[in-house]
Amino acid sequence: MAGSRRRDDGEREGVVDGDWTGARNPRAVVEVAAREAEDDTRARTAGSAREAAARRVRRLHTAGPAGRFAYENGLSLAAFALFLLTFVGQVLTGAANYNAERRDHGAPPLSVPAYLRTGAFVEATAENWESEFLQMGIFVLLTAWLYQRGSSESKPIEEPTEVDQDPAESRGDRGAPGAVRRGGVALALYRHSLSLALLALFAISMTLHAAGGAREYSEEQRQHGGAAVTTLGYVATSRFWFESFQNWQSEFLSVGLLVVLTIWLREQGSPQSKPVAARTDDAE
Repeated sequence: MAGSRRRDDGEREGVVDGDWTGARNPRAVVEVAAREAEDDTRARTAGSAREAAARRVRRLHTAGPAGRFAYENGLSLAAFALFLLTFVGQVLTGAANYNAERRDHGAPPLSVPAYLRTGAFVEATAENWESEFLQMGIFVLLTAWLYQRGSSESKPIEEPTEVDQDPAESRGDRGAPGAVRRGGVALALYRHSLSLALLALFAISMTLHAAGGAREYSEEQRQHGGAAVTTLGYVATSRFWFESFQNWQSEFLSVGLLVVLTIWLREQGSPQSKPVAARTDDAE
């Protein structure tokens, strides 16, 4: 009866069957949306979803220490393993390509360790890392303030979400991170630590890109009778910004496509996707 009474109150404020466009009271909108989201979550985590969770728990409990560690950290382990595999591929093929260019200019080939110290390797590697960290850092910031109705990459508009909860309200929680319990400057930094870390990595990568690119550009200049450039001098060239923009635009394109595609498309079992049975206009 209480739930029915609250819904009646919401409907009197103009919230009828999930249509909030004519609602006069924002709190009524939020209350109705929260109840609907809770109902949807309960419906989607019953039956087969609970069985899937039970299978994961059984697998976890039957694994030894090493197996448990691998199971609990499988996503990061797989990602870093793929990084190492592709990074080795980049080094080996990059060294082969670099030495082919050196032979074309009558220069002796370099060993792989020597290639790792060249401006060509540093520039190529940092240039790609730079775009990735920029994309992730900007995306984290944008999702804190901007919305895309129906996308799993966006917060919902009407429903309350735990990421908007003021952490100061949890200072007494013994399980909260130390920065939350301490408050003050520690909490102020911790609130934005993810975006700060990603943007710091972007700044470091961009600096390496500029330094490595300056060395490579200067070597090419000397081969053609030109003068070497400083790192700041290289940053002032169109080549540096062309290298940056050609990577940045592809990263933002991929983010935009992911945001939009997750409105309509699904991937069963992935937290990056909405539930397969979710409505198109649901955020999750």
